[in-house]
Amino acid sequence: MRVVKEFTKEEIRISVFSWNNKYLLKFELGMVEQTFKVPETDLVDENSLEGFLEGVFWEGVKKRFEEMHLSLRNQLEIS
Repeated sequence: MRVVKEFTKEEIRISVFSWNNKYLLKFELGMVEQTFKVPETDLVDENSLEGFLEGVFWEGVKKRFEEMHLSLRNQLEIS
């Protein structure tokens, strides 16, 4: 697995890996993370990955983090 890029946007840590003809997009915030696998053939080049960091997809990532944190917090309160 090769690290393509690592950076932070809006407090979300983003790591991009190249592995097995796929890009792995890993988003981390607090105690949770999301990973997406994108076939390399679906993108023109590594710079095309920037499109995943804006618009509807990016807003979905942020909303999912809110849901994940709420779910984890609720479960920890029950335990």
